[in-house]
Amino acid sequence: MTRALYFAQLAQQLDALRNAGTYKELRYLTSPMDAHVAMEGHGRVLVLSSNNYLGLANHPAVIAAGQHALQQYGAGTASVRFICGTFAVHRELEQALAKFLHLDAALTFVSCWNANEGVIPTVVGDNGAVISDALNHASIIDGCRLIAKTTRKCVYQHGDMAGLEARLQEQQDAAVRLVITDGVFSMEGDVCNLPEIVALARKYEALVMVDDSHATGVLGATGRGTCEHFKMLGEVDIITSTLGKALGGAAGGFVAARKEIIEMCVQKARPQLFSNALPPTVAASALEAVRVLEREPARVTRLHEKTRYFRERLIQAGFQPLPGDSAIIPIIVGATATAIRISNLLLQHGVFVTGFGFPVVPEGAARIRCQISEALSQADLDTALAIFVTVGKETGLLQ
Repeated sequence: MTRALYFAQLAQQLDALRNAGTYKELRYLTSPMDAHVAMEGHGRVLVLSSNNYLGLANHPAVIAAGQHALQQYGAGTASVRFICGTFAVHRELEQALAKFLHLDAALTFVSCWNANEGVIPTVVGDNGAVISDALNHASIIDGCRLIAKTTRKCVYQHGDMAGLEARLQEQQDAAVRLVITDGVFSMEGDVCNLPEIVALARKYEALVMVDDSHATGVLGATGRGTCEHFKMLGEVDIITSTLGKALGGAAGGFVAARKEIIEMCVQKARPQLFSNALPPTVAASALEAVRVLEREPARVTRLHEKTRYFRERLIQAGFQPLPGDSAIIPIIVGATATAIRISNLLLQHGVFVTGFGFPVVPEGAARIRCQISEALSQADLDTALAIFVTVGKETGLLQ
């Protein structure tokens, strides 16, 4: 294939996406992430699609911590951790995260995607077995692709505990068995069956890893995630999560686990060995976000209340959101083009919420994914609900 033909084919593929109504457009914001943002071409809009679950992305103390770190440490590390790229603020953040989650130690990465890609191959080694929920996040899927060729990869159907046990039975001869699950599944909004997963793992001497990116700061009475939600703090072997959602919203991820696992990740996790450390501004702002959460657990309570309110009112209006306990409320609308059309109509009415379709979710299961933030006021929620009803009637979702 010639270069000219290659680029012509790309152009045709992009035109086909536009003609099908499935082309994704980037929306440019010109103000901080908050309940309301300034969006180019749309003015001020109400945000219902952000991972800013606790409203900390624009919190004054979080911003001030980042500014102070910029002055103290400069713009960045200019190196990977083991050479000369580790600052004292990284240790402070990692100690705070480990304490917050009731685990021995923690290690930060530039994203939770990198954390998953680094931790999975490090933990299972050359002769282990990974057993993963079918709807786990793409970063877990990619992390599993990086394991050694001699390590086995198994998948069980979403939430199927009988299937999980069958996979565990099949892999009893593996040197290490690692069961991996999302805490909150990002496209469904449901929570994993952690008590049963841990019980089965203990029965078959397996390790359990939970990606808690959409649960940290969201689930549990004080926002400690899926383990706290089930009153199981300290009972999971490995937790990965993000600093780019509830904990400040900037970027970064981490793994928390027993000290030996963290030490081995320091020695062997490739994304940590070959990538610069978190910028100190991000580390400091995330650390302050953890401290704000510890000082103000009522933020989590209010988030739970607002999420229940919005879900109940959607149902009363005639929508059928997927059930769940998280701050993610998906409404299935069918085709990808339908989801994008509804999302565009909502934006025209002043509500920014994203439509998701294939390949992010299966064909025919496209959805509008609402995400509730503590930053949203009661008036914001009621305004959004009224607009949802209007657009629902315009598009035939509601009669």
